[in-house]
Amino acid sequence: VGSVLSSYGWYLLLAGVAVYVLVQKVSRSLAARSSGRPGAADAAEEPDVVVRRQEALAAARLRMQEELNAQAERYKEKQRQLEEERRRQKIAMWESMQEGKSYKGNLKLNQQEVESGASASAVPKSKPNKKPLRGGGYNPLSGEGGGTCSWRPGRRGPSAGG
Repeated sequence: VGSVLSSYGWYLLLAGVAVYVLVQKVSRSLAARSSGRPGAADAAEEPDVVVRRQEALAAARLRMQEELNAQAERYKEKQRQLEEERRRQKIAMWESMQEGKSYKGNLKLNQQEVESGASASAVPKSKPNKKPLRGGGYNPLSGEGGGTCSWRPGRRGPSAGG
């Protein structure tokens, strides 16, 4: 017996620890299953919770669908108004062509009216008078007018190769 323990002692010790851990896990899982059986009352309440959750989900979907439909209606109304405005412009252009007037001038006036009505709050920015950054005689290739900054190639030395 002493020679078997001296040869396989560590293996027997590890096997014993593994069996102990395995027995503990199995006993815990059996205890959890047996304690889960009396919870049948909780299972009776779960369908109510599930039904309430599904009803809430359906109501949320319905609200989102109604919002989407309202947005679609607003978009269609806006498109109808734009189409009506285009139709009016075409009629005005046709009438001015029939009278022999320039229809392009009327079109520009109508577009300006539409733009001014749409962007009444926007303030047009005036361009300030800009002076050039350098004088007119500046030429970077001539080397003149550049100030003290000028580039010169480095000295040739033994590291230049060749």
